[in-house]
Amino acid sequence: MTPAAVTATVLGYIAVLFAVAWASGRRADNAGFFTGNRRTPWYMAAFAMIGAAMSGVTFISVPGSVAADSFSYMQMVAGFTVGQLIVAFVLIPTFYRLRVVSLYEYLDNRFGVKSHRTGAWFFFISKMLGAALRVYVVCAVMQLLVFSHYGFPFWANALVTMFFVWLYTRQGGVKSLIWTDTLKTFCLVASLVLSIVFIMRGLGLSFADTAREVSASPMSRIFFFDDPASDRYFWKMFAAGIVLLVAMTGLDQD
Repeated sequence: MTPAAVTATVLGYIAVLFAVAWASGRRADNAGFFTGNRRTPWYMAAFAMIGAAMSGVTFISVPGSVAADSFSYMQMVAGFTVGQLIVAFVLIPTFYRLRVVSLYEYLDNRFGVKSHRTGAWFFFISKMLGAALRVYVVCAVMQLLVFSHYGFPFWANALVTMFFVWLYTRQGGVKSLIWTDTLKTFCLVASLVLSIVFIMRGLGLSFADTAREVSASPMSRIFFFDDPASDRYFWKMFAAGIVLLVAMTGLDQD
């Protein structure tokens, strides 16, 4: 794609994103901003969570991970599945029973305000650092594809990106976030499917040929049971997936 095509695509996506955010959040009150008025259909929330768990970093880092460690990452994803069940059937009912919106409310009720504030600050710092990394990766890609072509410095790239982020955060909170994350999920999954289709066409392969080539590649190996000392050993990654999911999704304000 040319820099002009990339720019048009990004601006078109941002325009649709803001239109969806405005339409879904324009009448959001305080309860709508923080809890979505507790009226979000479960299937929409579940679909939106796919986009919340993915980002541009996923598209860049996972192929590199596969090149280095094959598909061993899927062992951790299997652990994520178990962790999601723990969150759904153990933690969520507990939070509803205790009537807490923020997980740090529980810390306040159970251990006091100091525990509440400490947990909230750790959340704030960790999310700030994680968001900074994701924004940096996006800016690096946009610098390569667009801004360098037009002679813009990296700091201007970052300034434009953060301006759009600032505008986005002024929309209707959780009530609009569900809808915009649904859009994001659709675009991420669609782009993944289209990437596979274009790669197949570029290599001149049919779907059956592609499946056969992938299965024959050592990079397609998923399960590693042979060496308990290896970082890719199944039970290590499976258990790590469970713990990480519960900690990062079930016990985090996300």
